[in-house]
Amino acid sequence: MPQRSRTEPSPPTILHLVQPVEGGVARVVIDLVKAQTEEGLRAVVACPGGGELAAAAESMGVPVHRWQAGRAPGPRLAREVFTAARLIRRLAPDLVHAHSAKAGLVARLAVRGRIPTVFQPHAWSFDAVGPTGARLALAWERHGARWSTRTLCVSESERRAGQAAGIDARWAVIHNGIDLDRFNTDHTDRPDRADLSDAGEGGKSQGGKSQLRPEPRDLSGIPADAPLVLCVGRLCRQKGQDVLLAAWPRITAAVPSAHLVLLGDGPERERLTRAAPPHVTFAGASPDVRPWLHTADLMVLPSRWEGMALAPLEAMACGLPVVVTDVSGARESLPPGQETHGLVPPDDPRALADAVIALLRDPVLRTALGRQAHGHTRTTRDFRATAAAVSGLYQDLLNSPHTLTRKSATR
Repeated sequence: MPQRSRTEPSPPTILHLVQPVEGGVARVVIDLVKAQTEEGLRAVVACPGGGELAAAAESMGVPVHRWQAGRAPGPRLAREVFTAARLIRRLAPDLVHAHSAKAGLVARLAVRGRIPTVFQPHAWSFDAVGPTGARLALAWERHGARWSTRTLCVSESERRAGQAAGIDARWAVIHNGIDLDRFNTDHTDRPDRADLSDAGEGGKSQGGKSQLRPEPRDLSGIPADAPLVLCVGRLCRQKGQDVLLAAWPRITAAVPSAHLVLLGDGPERERLTRAAPPHVTFAGASPDVRPWLHTADLMVLPSRWEGMALAPLEAMACGLPVVVTDVSGARESLPPGQETHGLVPPDDPRALADAVIALLRDPVLRTALGRQAHGHTRTTRDFRATAAAVSGLYQDLLNSPHTLTRKSATR
């Protein structure tokens, strides 16, 4: 590796302050720091222990500093702000990138505009709580925007939601992307998927022979030719698995052989398990979702709120059709024209069931939608383009006089 000359400036240090440390936020940060390290930036991560983020960053040689913080504000908030401020002083980063509501709250209180600060909400905090909590969260987001050099949204709809809520920020929008080298299989081109395009309910070909999937399922009791619906996400209110379970009896009444697999874990697992109707399997968390995407017939994500969910992008990159709820980022994720088949209102079990039934009953349409989704996602959602856009944002901020929002510039 060539030695840096004495006159060559050192690369800027980017501190990623992160909570939560698992799920979509963690995967976004992992991909970002990987790309930034390859680009020559000095990426540093501060986050709680546990979860997938710290281990993945350390495996890439990215410095990781433990910052103990819960997912929600609470009595330890002052301590979390104090320890973050102390860590930021010690590391002296050129820019702080705070991910999600909790880290955004702490980072902006700790830095208060003294160095460039990018806040990336990954979905708005006021959507995640009840009426009283939403009023408090919105009041903070309106106030805290003065300490965000940029508020970075992952979809235009997320930005519009923030503006409509009265947040006066300096906005940037960079769509989420995924690692297309990792999600690189179009399962609609596999022989079993092509055969299923001529199949009826239950995956039987016109000749009556079952079309067995090549990916083994570690799922006892589920026939290999049963229509399989996959829901990937943390088991929590945000992801809306309870809505899908409410819709499931209507789905199996129309497609009796259908099975549902919930892939993920979380605080709602026990309650969801108690409420689960027949033909539902809780598969737990998985370090690799790809085998599940390759063996499913349809992916469903009935979220109540998002910024732009990664799970549907990963499914579509593998050629799997999706049904998602009309929350931030959903319309921007789907290929043009697929809203008719793949978009339903949130918190509407009947509409969700009807969309799933229509696709399970029409394997030819599923195959066509999957192929369109595959091509669209692979041409529009490459994470390398996302990472390059984020680095460009950093450079703009680091090369410009440090100003915050219009309000803060006058204070």
